[in-house]
Amino acid sequence: MGHRKKSAPRRGSLAFLPKGRASRHIARIRYWPSVEYGPVPLGFAGYKAGMTHVFYINKDEGSPDYGREVFKAATVLETPPMKVCAVRVYEKTYDGLKSLTEVWSKDLPRDLERVFTLPKKPREEGLEKLESYIDRISEVRILAATQPRLTSVPKKKPDLMEIKIGGGTVEEQLKYVEGIFGKDLSVSDVFKEGSLVDVISITKGKGFQGPVKRFGVKILPHKSRKTKRGVAAIGPWHPARVLYTVPRPGQMGYFHRVEYNKLILKIGSDGSEITPKGGFVNYGLVRGDYVLIEGSVPGPVKRLVRLRYPARPPKAGVVQLPEVTYISLESKQG
Repeated sequence: MGHRKKSAPRRGSLAFLPKGRASRHIARIRYWPSVEYGPVPLGFAGYKAGMTHVFYINKDEGSPDYGREVFKAATVLETPPMKVCAVRVYEKTYDGLKSLTEVWSKDLPRDLERVFTLPKKPREEGLEKLESYIDRISEVRILAATQPRLTSVPKKKPDLMEIKIGGGTVEEQLKYVEGIFGKDLSVSDVFKEGSLVDVISITKGKGFQGPVKRFGVKILPHKSRKTKRGVAAIGPWHPARVLYTVPRPGQMGYFHRVEYNKLILKIGSDGSEITPKGGFVNYGLVRGDYVLIEGSVPGPVKRLVRLRYPARPPKAGVVQLPEVTYISLESKQG
């Protein structure tokens, strides 16, 4: 055999370099997809309660397990109703979308005072104000606040976020917003069982870590000079600089991530039917509305997780909702 050139592929993905901490714990949605039906809010938010496992009958005809009962991990999100606090409309300009105007509800949640100072005298003009801008409006969005007091998350401060209204004409969207303005919006009003969603969240933070843990580089022999848990030669003489492709120590985790096309297995309003014995570890009991999602979700327990209509839906079309036969309620305490 002839001499074979040594192969030493780089460890770790370059897809997200430079890696840096997320600026906020609330994930940011930069893109809203278009839908053919509606009007409907294109997103929702909930708090990660924990994971469990389920058995279901696989109805995907292209799968080798078609027709069989399969075992899958699943994530439980507690999704209490969100309060629709305001409506904001945008107009399209030569350099992108610009906020045109907004209308706030008169009866805002008292806990919103923890986010910003509430006006002492709310403005009198209502949604009629928006109709005067009807020719300039390009997008309609709502400002919705979570209600963490209804969950087992140990905080009172709501998370305020913008959610686009998709589908239909601008007139239909304004009419739809008029019906939900100042009221509670439930997750069942936005998503249905068997639909695909994009999950957007901030991953679990792990602080400042070395290249072995951060990128999985090989630990050097114990007689190595200077370092063992690092990269021996971090670059050549020329170019006389450290390339960005070299694994270096730095922030690990607490990154903004999007996972596409997660399947909603179940949406329910009674948390007791999903809470395991003793409650979820580090979370507790699921009290109200919840969403059961197949697979894992970025972030630790109690993290705010945003759900969005799929930006890259599969070309095959509608996914068949599997028939869930068993949801584990056994204790997760160990």
